[in-house]
Amino acid sequence: MPSLSLRINLDPDGRIGPGKIELLEQIAAFGSISAGARQMNMSYKHAWDLVEEMNGIFGKPVVAAQTGGRRGGGAELTAVGRAVVSRFRAIEQAATAAAEQHMNALQAEIAAG
Repeated sequence: MPSLSLRINLDPDGRIGPGKIELLEQIAAFGSISAGARQMNMSYKHAWDLVEEMNGIFGKPVVAAQTGGRRGGGAELTAVGRAVVSRFRAIEQAATAAAEQHMNALQAEIAAG
């Protein structure tokens, strides 16, 4: 079945797509950047770089991180981070719904071979 993948260009040097959004969701679910990265088989450095990139794109932090130490560290999405995830998923749903008829037609073409 054909599937739709959405990427949104936000400025000349920045965009968001399923990977960055999934990273934010994993950080939210596991309470840390490193745990979120592990869930995606991604290095901590790469995850940190993606978070920093999103911070730059939106001009505000998308993740609030606390350093480790004796009490442990952690991370959570900021209000901006939660809004980015929510808006992206809403846009993704709307695009999928709008494209459904055409995706089904493509599937029929594939099946007809």
